[in-house]
Amino acid sequence: MAEPQPQSEKVFPVSWDQFHRDSRALVWRLAAAGPFLGIVCVTRGGLVPAAIIARELDIRVIETVCVASYDHKTQGHINILKGISDSFLNLGGEGGKGVLFIDDLVDTGRTAKVVREILPAAHFAAVYAKPMGRPLVDTFITEVSQDTWIYFPWDTGLAFQPPIRAGGE
Repeated sequence: MAEPQPQSEKVFPVSWDQFHRDSRALVWRLAAAGPFLGIVCVTRGGLVPAAIIARELDIRVIETVCVASYDHKTQGHINILKGISDSFLNLGGEGGKGVLFIDDLVDTGRTAKVVREILPAAHFAAVYAKPMGRPLVDTFITEVSQDTWIYFPWDTGLAFQPPIRAGGE
């Protein structure tokens, strides 16, 4: 049985190699914006870029905010499953100054908006950004259209992809 497809007709499959390169490109941009005292990342998508960024910027203090808003095809209600610890909130001072917030993607910006209320002075970064969410991040690498569904490497396996032209495009 075939997997359900997202509502979007456009897809952007991202390989592990490409994601690693894009995450490291994000580090080059962030290096000028730091230094940062710690990272807050969104689980689950922000974990992988946070690990890469933490290594490259030599940041040892990493916190997670656990937010559920997606199933494998649509975005729904924002649900904070685990908040940010008080000790981390006090790390950089007022409003998260000196804190770097990382996610894989800013889509509609709803998750970033919820975290921005908690850490208004933090620097927000995402590897990929869509137009609706782009104003909510300070730094990103690649913009994709709002109607594009990104397939991250941790969500996919290797499989044949038909040529774009075969799909009627």
